[in-house]
Amino acid sequence: MFIGALEFDILLGDVHSLKQKRSVIRPVVAELQRFGVSAAEGGEHDKHRRTLLGVALVSSEMGHLTQVLDKCERHVAARPELELLAVRRRIFGPED
Repeated sequence: MFIGALEFDILLGDVHSLKQKRSVIRPVVAELQRFGVSAAEGGEHDKHRRTLLGVALVSSEMGHLTQVLDKCERHVAARPELELLAVRRRIFGPED
C-alpha cells in the first residue's frame, strides 16, 4: 500500500477579503476531490491572499498514485487565478 500527499503553497490574485478567498478556493478543492483524493485547505487561514492546500491519496499501486498526484498538480498549476509558489510531494510505501 502506498500513501501520497501534496502540499500546495498558493498566492491568490485579485482577492481582497477572506470571503473572496473562500469563493476562489472552494471550487478548486471540489475539483481536486473529483480525482478521487482527499483535499482541504490546510493553512494560512487568516491571510486573504495566501493559502495552503493539502491533497492525500491511498493506493495499492505506485503507478496509479503517481498518475493521480501528477494530475492534481497540473490542475492546480493551470488555474489562471492562482500562482503556485511551491509544491511539496511525499510518498510513503510499504518499507516506510
